Amino acid sequence: MLRFAVNTTKDLSVSSLRVALFNYMLSKKTDEELIIRIEDIDKKNYIEGKDKEIIDLINLFSIEYSSIIYQSENLKYYQKLAMQLMAQKKAFACFCSDEKLEELKQKAEKKGKKYSYDGFCETLSDETVLNCNAPFTVRIKKPKESISFNDELRGELSFKSFEVDYFRILTHDKLPTYNYACAIDDMLYNISTVIRDEDFISDTPRQIYLRESLDYDKEIKYIHLAKLENDVLVKDLIDEGFLPSAIVNYLLSLGNKTPKEVFELEEALEWFDIEKFPKKSVKFNIEELKNLNKKHLELIDELRLSKILGFVDTDIGKLAKLFLTEVSTIKEIKTNIEKVFSSKTIYDENQETFDKLKNCIKKAPYFERLDSLQDYISKEINLSKDKYIKPLKYILTGKENGPDISDIYPLIKNYLGEIVK
Repeated sequence: MLRFAVNTTKDLSVSSLRVALFNYMLSKKTDEELIIRIEDIDKKNYIEGKDKEIIDLINLFSIEYSSIIYQSENLKYYQKLAMQLMAQKKAFACFCSDEKLEELKQKAEKKGKKYSYDGFCETLSDETVLNCNAPFTVRIKKPKESISFNDELRGELSFKSFEVDYFRILTHDKLPTYNYACAIDDMLYNISTVIRDEDFISDTPRQIYLRESLDYDKEIKYIHLAKLENDVLVKDLIDEGFLPSAIVNYLLSLGNKTPKEVFELEEALEWFDIEKFPKKSVKFNIEELKNLNKKHLELIDELRLSKILGFVDTDIGKLAKLFLTEVSTIKEIKTNIEKVFSSKTIYDENQETFDKLKNCIKKAPYFERLDSLQDYISKEINLSKDKYIKPLKYILTGKENGPDISDIYPLIKNYLGEIVK
């Protein structure tokens, strides 16, 4: 299996979505299942409902997964395996308080040194441990040798024993730490490849060491993706009116040579090769995304576009596409559509002409063609076209710039009664 980890203490960012996409695509490529793992152990910082919100967002991007698992459901396994490590003298009870550890850390920093736990409690006798009633954490013993692994993008990576250190696996309240829970989960669910951001590289040797300490000998492949700079939240992009298809297109294009500029997720599965993706950091550029979003909107079915805008009319979809000469998101298109249907009562240049024109259109019969309506207006209010063309455009569109009304009128003629209100 492959897995995508959902952090319930924060919102889904595009860098995390990128990780989810790569996991999904590799699962399709290798014909393996993808599971969603909800990290809900950190109850102190847990945000209620965040898991559902993130799952809903993932579903928007057509990322298929076989099941959702919660780390809190595996608590008994974390504790049982920690007891096994302690029984085998591979882990030990640490009675050092957080306050004492913070004090030692500050002393080290004053001396210009990086603090590292000295393994003091490792040497405590069984008798001392049994007779101590103080709360304790559980730490894994520091490895005796370096931990090395092969990253599919970066090659061989090696970490010294002191870099892995005596890290905690259970907290004072006997909950698993992040690295410990991840390591055990990847064992429990037979994970074959872990794809995640490069920020987690230093966690990898610890998780490998934990599984080796539990005599788990299956090799798990690791792929740490290059950092995505200028990270933004996925829900903010959706709220701003970016299409999921365009966001996917952009994330898969960053730092990567693709067969064509505009593509759907299904197409990307045909040429996807994770080893060809960037090994250096890439920057998220909102203007580049806007450009791609506009191109996806140009290709979208007009009826579907109208439904996204709250209508069920191909003409409204066509009208929306007319505005793409000046805007690039659903939100911006909606603003223009709202102006078309808004109530227009004040016109700065010539209020009298505006009022006459508006009343004239209200009384006008249905006209299939714009020139027929204009002929009617000219006769009714006795004005030449050049005198009323600007206020007419304002009445029909809510603004004086933008697409020509000769292009707009055929798409809104059935809504004139609602527009000129």
